[in-house]
Amino acid sequence: MSDHKEQNLSTENIRDKVIVKTSVIGILVNVLLAAFKAVIGIMSNSIAVLLDAVNNLSDALSSIITIVGTKLAGKLPDKKHPLGYGRIEYLSAMIVSGIVLYAGITAAVESVKKIIEPETPQYSVTSLIIIAVAVLFKIALGRYVKGQGEKVNSGALIASGADALFDAVLSASVLACALIFTFTGYSLEAYVGALISVFIIKAGIEMMVEMVNEILGIRADKEKTSRIKKLLTEEPEVRGAYDLIMYNYGPEKDFASVHLELPDYMTAREIDRLTRRLERKVYRQTGVILAGVGLYSYNTTDDEASVIQKKVHDLVSSYDWCVQMHGFYVDLENKEMSFDVVLSFDIEPTLGVSTIRDELLKLYPEYLIEIAPDVDVSD
Repeated sequence: MSDHKEQNLSTENIRDKVIVKTSVIGILVNVLLAAFKAVIGIMSNSIAVLLDAVNNLSDALSSIITIVGTKLAGKLPDKKHPLGYGRIEYLSAMIVSGIVLYAGITAAVESVKKIIEPETPQYSVTSLIIIAVAVLFKIALGRYVKGQGEKVNSGALIASGADALFDAVLSASVLACALIFTFTGYSLEAYVGALISVFIIKAGIEMMVEMVNEILGIRADKEKTSRIKKLLTEEPEVRGAYDLIMYNYGPEKDFASVHLELPDYMTAREIDRLTRRLERKVYRQTGVILAGVGLYSYNTTDDEASVIQKKVHDLVSSYDWCVQMHGFYVDLENKEMSFDVVLSFDIEPTLGVSTIRDELLKLYPEYLIEIAPDVDVSD
């Protein structure tokens, strides 16, 4: 697996450089925009422009947190954390989403204050031009940061980019309010600020929920699991691939375990060669490391075993809460049969297993029946 590790390190280094470079650009642009808007806000007595400047500073802080998170996540594995520090990126993305949420709440509070106690703003042509230019810069920055985040699968960058695009909308609304006030004398900026703050708060909550789900562990991507199973079952010896469980230790750091159904005549040496070949194949084509490969043996020499398997399969499949049956093997001489059942979340595992076993004992009372319940973890 040494070639796997070298390729992993190379990919991670490139990814880290992209994240750091993008974040530094975001910091510089946001600090400049914040400075300009702060000056304009003070000169024009505009709460909306000042809040916009604060948002830019929060974006700069988000970029700093992204850099720190990336550097910490890139630390080499050690004895205490043998699988690395990749999940720190999820924590940094949560902090960024928290900043977005805080900015939205702050904007809402300040906007409501200005609705209750309104102040008359004073805009100059220069200030309007600067705000317009800031909108264009913010749109370009948001698209760039979000695009780079999607390119390297960085939740923190994606969150920062989305926040920048929201800020662009906020700045555009401030500009629209300024133009309306200049030509009509009506000041709407406090109301518009309150409305936009709702969307910012919503975005912050959604980002935070997404990162919490990543930390807790979510169902594996169906496209990826289907591809892995297809790669495994392309081998002529593999009749089925089951119980595929994905373990994520940060962006682009996926491990997995799986059970393969193999014929009962294969030797340990043959199985060893097969599993090593499959580990290399899956990693090269998906980037997923098969950390564990378990085995099921299926009968190949007895027709009676096939008849029993079909009866058992038909019985198990008759229950709606049985998603799948696999790993069936029957020892006709010792009167033993074993198999796994994937149970849906609609039934308690112990109840499901006992129900199936009781029905099978009516058909095969002389058999010792072992049923292993599996969780429906992947498609």
